[in-house]
Amino acid sequence: FYRQQREMIREMLRRFWIPGTAVYDLGCSTGTLLVELASVLEDARLVGLDNSVPMIDRARRNAAEHGLGERIELLVADLNGHLEEIPPENASVVTLCWTLQFIRPLHRDDLIRWIHEKLVDDGVLVVTEKVLAGNASLNRFFIDFYYDFKRRNGYSETEIARKREALKNVLVPYRVKENLELFRRCGFGIVDTFFQWYNFAGFLCIKRPAL
Repeated sequence: FYRQQREMIREMLRRFWIPGTAVYDLGCSTGTLLVELASVLEDARLVGLDNSVPMIDRARRNAAEHGLGERIELLVADLNGHLEEIPPENASVVTLCWTLQFIRPLHRDDLIRWIHEKLVDDGVLVVTEKVLAGNASLNRFFIDFYYDFKRRNGYSETEIARKREALKNVLVPYRVKENLELFRRCGFGIVDTFFQWYNFAGFLCIKRPAL
């Protein structure tokens, strides 16, 4: 449901983006989301950050191919530290799509608190993440269903095993409840899920006092 999630994000951000403010995609990868947002947020300043130089290079080529090379700013940055050296500035939207799960747990509170502080009032943080089920047995079921899904879509056992090994001890997911608690204790007054499929979830966090 990657495509469907991006559609949901575009719909939400069309409502939540505040004219005159910027949009930041942290962990922007190849810049696909920023390119798509450019068509629905026509006057927004769009900025992408990623810690991978090859990814940023690909994102720049992607933006240029869509005629957006001057409109989308792309920067190399490490979200695991030295946040004071990184934007965002004057942001009403920050996205963390499949990125927070790779931030060391020791640094996650600092990152989310820093995002909250940088957002303007009524700004939003959108997070998509791999999550853990509340029950270990159910979590195993969900993972098995996901691997079945990958097999149906042409992935071999070798590819599945290689990806699983590559992410071991690198991708550290939280439970849905733990993510919600993280966002709330770092200042977001309105927090909820907007999507969940097995071990994958989307969260919408609004910088506004809790109702």
